[in-house]
Order: sequence, then structure tokens, then C-alpha cells
Amino acid sequence: MKKRKINHAIWIIVMALASLIMLFPIIMMISTSFQSMAEIQSATLHLLPERLSLDYYIEAMSTGNWGLYFKNSLIVTLTAVLFSLLFNSIAGFAFARLTFRGSRVMFLLLMVGLMMPAQVTMLPTFLIMARFPLMGGNSLLGQGGTGLINTYAGLIIPLVSGSYGVFLCKQFYENFPHSLDEAAQIDGCDKWRTYFAIYLPNSKAILATLGLLKAVAVWNDYLWPLVMTNSDEMRTVQLALTMFNTESGIQWNLMMAATVLVALPLFILFLCAQKYFVQGIVTSGLK
Repeated sequence: MKKRKINHAIWIIVMALASLIMLFPIIMMISTSFQSMAEIQSATLHLLPERLSLDYYIEAMSTGNWGLYFKNSLIVTLTAVLFSLLFNSIAGFAFARLTFRGSRVMFLLLMVGLMMPAQVTMLPTFLIMARFPLMGGNSLLGQGGTGLINTYAGLIIPLVSGSYGVFLCKQFYENFPHSLDEAAQIDGCDKWRTYFAIYLPNSKAILATLGLLKAVAVWNDYLWPLVMTNSDEMRTVQLALTMFNTESGIQWNLMMAATVLVALPLFILFLCAQKYFVQGIVTSGLK
């Protein structure tokens, strides 16, 4: 018993140290957001600011139209997450429960997407969006205009599906007993009704997991909005953070203050969905 208590205490100390190491950058980000540039550029490391004031937060939010930037990010993130959950869960259900010719080959090709860096497909995706027929002044052949460049649709459409989401949903639905499908078939349910009436209501864990992962990826995405947008009206919060990188140098206190506010929605989202997140990750790997 004594040895077990000692091992437990050592384990707690190790985990506390590991947690502190991971939290240290976040602590420094918050501390920097309250410090003046003189404190930041000082040769001495200041773990705590000399005074606590929201002046830098107010100044950061007054630099640019942050209400519009948050609105753009919310629209893109919420729309991409909703459609992603719908498409990924339907595709996962199809691969897990439906038998059709070429399903294994299609799933294998889908898994290739897990091995493909996003940067590899970014240029072809951009060209598809730029040459989207009958949009942005384009002709039926996709020429003459800008297509979906600098639009919400251009930002959202490439983000609504993904190989990882389909894979997780497939693994999750394979854990469901086949008796559910047989009972639904006896009751006269077709495949669509089986999905919407049985599988979807019991998918809270995996949908919360996918929703959280997708929301974090889309909200924190910098490269794709940088490629697809060219005006201040379509700027997202990640692009807006570059405003504090001026010719005279980086305004670290203002950037960190804005970063804290940008990260706050994701922090709240994780606190609300952490139970389902852990459950979804665990159950999607069980057989």
C-alpha cells in the first residue's frame, strides 16, 4: 500500500510538471498581453506584468474591424462544421453498413487523402474555385471572371469533407450491432430512415469529436483564407492578427491580446465538448 501511494505521488508530480510545461506558452501569452513594449523588450524576463489593465485589449480591438473578422470566421467555421458532420457521417455510415461494388477500392482511395498534405492539393483546389462555372462573372466553361474567389462559398466548400472524418465515422458505426439494422428493416425503414432515426441520434460522441476537431482546424486556418481572399471585408481572425506586424516591428502586446480573444471561443467550445471528445476518440477505435 505504501509503495502504491509513493508511485501515485510520483505520477501526480510528473503529470503536474508536464502540464506546466505545456501551459507555460499560454501563460506567457496572457502575461505578454498585459505588458508594455518596454517590459517585453527588456533584457530581464517578466513572468508577470507590472500592472493589470485592459488597455491593450481595447487598443487591439480598435485596430481594424474586428467585429467583421469574427463574423467571417464564425460563418465559415459554423457552416463548414455543420456540412462536414453531415457528409462525413453519411459517408461513414455507407462504408460501414452498406454493401456495394467498389466500396473497398473507394475507401482505399479515400484513405490516400490522409497521406496527402493539404499544400499539395491547395493549388488545384484554388483553380477549381477560380473557374467555378457561372459564378463571379465566369461563363459556363469557367472563364472570364473570378469564380468563388473572395467569397464565403470559396472558403467553405473545400472544407466540408475530409478523409479523417469519414474514417472516424466508419470505425464508430462498425461498433453498432447488426441487430439494429435488422430491426429497422423489419419495421420497414429504408437506409436513409435507418441513418436519420437510429444512427444519427446515437452519434453524439463521434459528432462532437469531429465537430471540435473541425472547428479548431477551420478557425485556426491561416493559409487557405490567405489564398482565397483579397479584401478586408472577407478577412478572418487569423489574417487579422498580421495587422500587428508593422514596418516598425511587431506589436507583441497588442498581438497577444488579440490572440487571447481569438483563442477564447475554442477554449469555451472544448470545455463544453470535452466529455464527448474523449468518448468519441476512444469508441471510434474499438472493434
